[in-house]
Amino acid sequence: MTKRITILGSTGSIGKQALEVVSEQPHEFEIIGLAAMSSIDDLELQIKQFQPKLVAVYDEKKALELKERIKGSRTRIVSGMEGLIETATLDEADLVLNSVVGSIGVLPTLSAIRSRKNIALANKETLVVAGALIMEEAKKYGVKIIPVDSEHSAIFQCLQGEASNTISKVILTASGGPFREREKRDLIDVKFHEALKHPNWSMGRKISIDSATLMNKGLEVIEAKWLFDVNVDKIDVVVHPQSIIHSMVEMEDSSVMAQLGLPDMKLPIQYAFTYPKRLKGNIPKLNLKEIGQLSFYEADLDKFPCLALAYEALRIGGTMPCIVNGANEVLVDYYLQDKIGFYDIPKYIEKAMNKHEVFQYKNIDEILEVDRWVRDWILSQLR
Repeated sequence: MTKRITILGSTGSIGKQALEVVSEQPHEFEIIGLAAMSSIDDLELQIKQFQPKLVAVYDEKKALELKERIKGSRTRIVSGMEGLIETATLDEADLVLNSVVGSIGVLPTLSAIRSRKNIALANKETLVVAGALIMEEAKKYGVKIIPVDSEHSAIFQCLQGEASNTISKVILTASGGPFREREKRDLIDVKFHEALKHPNWSMGRKISIDSATLMNKGLEVIEAKWLFDVNVDKIDVVVHPQSIIHSMVEMEDSSVMAQLGLPDMKLPIQYAFTYPKRLKGNIPKLNLKEIGQLSFYEADLDKFPCLALAYEALRIGGTMPCIVNGANEVLVDYYLQDKIGFYDIPKYIEKAMNKHEVFQYKNIDEILEVDRWVRDWILSQLR
């Protein structure tokens, strides 16, 4: 039976690779909804190829332009947050892949869950910002959340058939990013175009910067807490430059299970689409004899303070992870515009954490208000 899929963030790196997976398995999957922020050139091509029922463009002007371009098509165009939510809650959808970047993905995910849609989650900010609420709602509505990040997919795969209370430790691997071998003093004036050169993965601009600062790994630490119901002291990070072991789980009997593969996001995407089955796909095979050796190092928290700040936010809990995420999104945007330095990112995140009065949120409106506050506060400090 064909699985009907909606993709939020279809013009980004994950979204495009997801559509490749769909096109390689046309008898297995059908695209019924797509959504993007403003990249209507890519969306127009995707509409022609996959003929979805509904497409959302967050930018209203771009949505109107796309509507004109595809006159005569069966695809309906919607816009804004309302459009994203409508696309995420399509009656026909069996699975919603959320691969948008940033906390803008929270409301569509929550709406999809409440419409009883299973979620393939590549938008880590959803759980960073509102993990307690999202997991509670998923349980309430009987919805599966299947991780798409390579690290969390690896842990998810390792835990199949295992009882969750047998986990001793979750071990997230990190490539170390483009600056793993650089000295801290050399990073003070490093420009964004250098930070975008990830050694192993092809990713979007924001995630590439997060990988360079190791904030991406910090956000994954917070996400892992919610996905696998583990305390912060049971989540470890190890630098693994080859990106062959995507993550590991240490069980209470001291066994360590790992998921290996070449650094190719199509594998965790396809697994999320086919779970609990596996399908043969057009994915390169791993040859360990060619790889030769695998190495591991401790993460340098002095050189990469964003990772330490994420751990601290998780230990504090409540609204603090939302503060870290919102501040980071604004600061990365400024760094990509060459308006601030590399270490200004953790400096202002820490300032925001010290300024914020933490509380235990009860609903999504409280979270969204905290998110708005921290963005406004960071902007007030930068102007």
